Amino acid sequence: MKSFLTTIGQVIFSLTMYIIGTILFALALMPGVYLILKAWSITSAMHGFFKFFIFGISLSAAYFLFGFSLILLVGLVRIIFQLKLKEGDYPIFSLGALNWAFCGGMQLFISFTFIDFILLTPFANLLLRLLGAKLGLNVQINSKSIADASLLEIGDNTVIGGNATIICHIFERGKLKLRKVKIGKNVTVGLNSVIMPGCEIGDNAIIGASAVLLKDTKVEARDVYFGVPAESIRKRKDAEKQ
Repeated sequence: MKSFLTTIGQVIFSLTMYIIGTILFALALMPGVYLILKAWSITSAMHGFFKFFIFGISLSAAYFLFGFSLILLVGLVRIIFQLKLKEGDYPIFSLGALNWAFCGGMQLFISFTFIDFILLTPFANLLLRLLGAKLGLNVQINSKSIADASLLEIGDNTVIGGNATIICHIFERGKLKLRKVKIGKNVTVGLNSVIMPGCEIGDNAIIGASAVLLKDTKVEARDVYFGVPAESIRKRKDAEKQ
């Protein structure tokens, strides 16, 4: 009976997200649809190459209008409804877990449609800020695998490498656990690395490529972590000297 109710709940939640996604996509598509129809109307008397070229331009521009409109709409929904994650342990069937799933679903609308085009641009930072993240100046983000933005803090001049994963949640023993991730200034988070919930990374630290920083790891300023699980190079050298 419990598994049946779980399935029903998942179906209802999924259908709700599909409906919300349909509405948001429709609103985000409106500027692009208008542009396409306007371009087709203006070029209706033209023939050959120029007509189809202008129509192609309008189609391409419409996609980018859709992407930026969707970013603003998702951010607006989060702000209006005050959607923000809070640290804590939540049963899977709880309002806290439902809020987490909803926030994650809203972010996925963008991740699956447009985010690849804004990586390493100020628009990626704008997206995360609209989702609730606290970002410093000149942060460079080259990964779409960043979840739970409202629990994330990143300092000035930090670089998040390609395909790095930063998550602020974990499921353990039937509970959803939400913990902040704090990354200091001038930090380098390497290619394909993984930062787990509760991690704190000090200023000027380096997380090596493909390193996995386990939950609640505290990285001291200027330290370097490599490996799976990631270990401090400084501590390893000190241990070898002893």
